[in-house]
Amino acid sequence: MPDDIFSSQEHNIFRNTMRRFVETELAPRAREFDEMGQVDKSIYPKMGELGLLGLRYDPRWGGAGLDWSYSTIFYEELAGCDNAGVGMGISVHTDMATPSLHQFGSDELKEKYLVPSIKGEMLSAIGVTEPDAGSDVSRIKTRAVRDGDDWVINGSKTFITNAATADWICLLTVTDPDAGYGGFSQILVPTDLPGYRYDLLDKIGNRGSDTGLLFFEDLRVPVSNTIGDPGRGFQQQMMQFQDERLLACVSSYAGALRLWEITREYAENRVLFGKPLSKMQVSQFKFVEMLTQITAAKELTLSCVRKCIAGEDATKEISMAKIFCGRMGRAVADECMQLHGGFGYMRESAAGRAFVDTRLISIGGGSDETMIHYLAKMLGF
Repeated sequence: MPDDIFSSQEHNIFRNTMRRFVETELAPRAREFDEMGQVDKSIYPKMGELGLLGLRYDPRWGGAGLDWSYSTIFYEELAGCDNAGVGMGISVHTDMATPSLHQFGSDELKEKYLVPSIKGEMLSAIGVTEPDAGSDVSRIKTRAVRDGDDWVINGSKTFITNAATADWICLLTVTDPDAGYGGFSQILVPTDLPGYRYDLLDKIGNRGSDTGLLFFEDLRVPVSNTIGDPGRGFQQQMMQFQDERLLACVSSYAGALRLWEITREYAENRVLFGKPLSKMQVSQFKFVEMLTQITAAKELTLSCVRKCIAGEDATKEISMAKIFCGRMGRAVADECMQLHGGFGYMRESAAGRAFVDTRLISIGGGSDETMIHYLAKMLGF
């Protein structure tokens, strides 16, 4: 039976809009973006015109006022560009850097930065991870010291997507080193200020988006650029992580299903020993097993989506889904590469790209080990 949460007439119209955009604007340029090492910024105003950059945000600021069902469709269709790096660059802007600004930022900050970000006129990044602080966010050392009406920021961040292209950073930094978890703040940092610079990193996968190191040296930003209340940054960041992990799950099962379909088509046309690869029993078993895992990942993820739409706490389920989807995604990519044979080992192959791209799901946004650590605590161990 159709699922009304995802299959109303409005959902279908939105899906068609997103699919056309991916087919006309993203998929044809997927290899170009890989060579550029970033998503062309001209893409974002086009997305803004279609209302794709603020799906769950208040219409007062240019958002569409929709729920997670539309974001789910957004990331399902985004997988059609066959380039996880492109999806990464876009998702950082739509669902990692801007959520805290939308939920906790002042009206002045929203007017100046959120509105143009939803229009695609500005691009954002999120600055959390540091050389000595990854999944354990509490260990970050970047420091903001108040000097009159300014914060003076010193420190560095690493593995930051959109490092070279962002117009502003949602930066998590220490503002009171003696206050424990109450000593962090999120500060909006424009990237055109003196004292800011970046260096690009050379990734093995997700090459369609730029990732780099950020450096802050006596960078001054107004205290009014604080997102929410000073000292609440850690809690706000943890809330944002749930969105990031959920979209990673959607991207994972959608990308895996897309790769499964591509691989099946290849197997139907690849003739070995007188018959198509798809007619060999060993291949058929692999396709069945992969689709079973993909379907399980999708249903687990959609159960989380439904809880979010209902306003229920899905932290535990999202953490479980992220572990399962990450492992499923790389297992499917590995099997699809094997079925593609030598061609799968080429960079031009969708299977080859997915093999290196999917590995990130189990690392970024909270590693598998971190998710298991949190879950063990939730379960009372």
